[in-house]
Amino acid sequence: MPLARTSSVGLVGLQGHLVEIEADLSKGIPNFTMIGLPDTSVREARDRIRAALVNSEQSWPRRRITINLSPASLPKRGSGFDLALAVALLAAAGVVPASALGDTALLGELGLDGSVRPLRGVLPSVLAAQRAGLHRVIVPADNLAEACLVPKVDVVGVASLADLVGYLRGEQCRVFIGAVAEERPPLPGPDLRDIVGQAQGRRALEVAAAGGHHLYLQGPPGAGKTMLAERLSGILPRLDDDEALEVTAIHSVAGVLPPDSPFVRRPPYESPHHTSSTASIVGGGSGIARPGAISRAHRGVLFLDEAPEFASGVLDALRQPLESGQVTLHRSGGQARYPAAFQLVLAANPCPCASPGGDQSCVCTSLTRRRYLGRLSGPLLDRVDLHVTLLPVTRQALLGDGVAEASVDVAQRVLAARAAAAERLAVDGLRRNADIPGPALRRRWRLARSTMTGVEAALDRGLLSARGVDRVLRVAWTLADLTGAASPGRSELDEAMGMRLRGYAA
Repeated sequence: MPLARTSSVGLVGLQGHLVEIEADLSKGIPNFTMIGLPDTSVREARDRIRAALVNSEQSWPRRRITINLSPASLPKRGSGFDLALAVALLAAAGVVPASALGDTALLGELGLDGSVRPLRGVLPSVLAAQRAGLHRVIVPADNLAEACLVPKVDVVGVASLADLVGYLRGEQCRVFIGAVAEERPPLPGPDLRDIVGQAQGRRALEVAAAGGHHLYLQGPPGAGKTMLAERLSGILPRLDDDEALEVTAIHSVAGVLPPDSPFVRRPPYESPHHTSSTASIVGGGSGIARPGAISRAHRGVLFLDEAPEFASGVLDALRQPLESGQVTLHRSGGQARYPAAFQLVLAANPCPCASPGGDQSCVCTSLTRRRYLGRLSGPLLDRVDLHVTLLPVTRQALLGDGVAEASVDVAQRVLAARAAAAERLAVDGLRRNADIPGPALRRRWRLARSTMTGVEAALDRGLLSARGVDRVLRVAWTLADLTGAASPGRSELDEAMGMRLRGYAA
């Protein structure tokens, strides 16, 4: 037949849109025309498809070829339309039956030899196809395990165009029928057992994990700031099915999904270098912006080591995602919205010289110290719940025989505290103390005035802002959940104040 239709999926951020591809072969001077807002990589598909067809023992139609990508108002980007375009041409030429293409979406990039190469963003693309009512998706064989994560859709993996042609004709060929793979247990990560001393830092890490709070660690080199941050994701609860699917989709679009273990169950951990640009942290790129480090750390931890060394624009760009849990990026090709509900961990030395001896051997002036730490703006630090100063590790702790508590034991307490918070906050549709809105803290979860005297005094003296008061109250509720108390008392509020205001004394 001279006209054939296939379906594929175009991604805008994490949002997938079904794209119908029409191929028309008509009489006239051989020509190739593609319409429907294709970008350069989609236009270049003509040459990839021609070589792939010839090397798959198929002939290029010597007709006037018109390709339409619908809806025409949606920009089409990337090489993932190659497979659908090639099959549409073959169906229009009568090589494959058009009846075999119904209710099917095709995703894949073609090599010149006819091989089908893997893509980014297969998981959200298959999700979009399933939501559009399609029941079969054909993907590259290397993306098969990822595509099989989507329920209620038949997934077929192909390694070459020749195999796909044989499959659509009903012939015996080498294709892979998808099945949900058994989840592998995650490899063991860094353990809290490796950290000696630093009881205050370990306590702050446990509180941060139990309530989903942001954390700022300040201390001399070798105090254990990086080691603590690296172990935060290991004591966070594992992601449930919906969270894991969301995180996996982000990693798929970003192109960082491991092929051997496509389902992300462990909360992610991102630690960008201090020379990273704003686009690499927040997200960016030409056309449609790709997810940055804050989105790859969604449901996990974003650690900024040597935080004052980051550009001020990078740090200030974190303010809005910290509040909203998402980031919206506008580019010439349109806007993309990515989730970014991460836990921020900042680490800083007390001064630029970072002398391991502390104040005794520091050569920095007070002005130099103030200027160095002033790179962390007040509005940013005001959004961080826990501010902890670490002291150098003592000789007794470093060389002693004591064995520190393991991550698995801390994780059990964190899980119990999260369960208590989720049960209490279920009426508001929340799960973590860090997510409680300020008005709810002061109305529904209002504490007795007798326990709030320290907080009120700090507010009157200007030590706490209104946002800071809310954060102290959230941390106090987390401390109560860790101890099994029904509500925070004076001791929980004083400890929360101590973790918010360094040097605070009850």
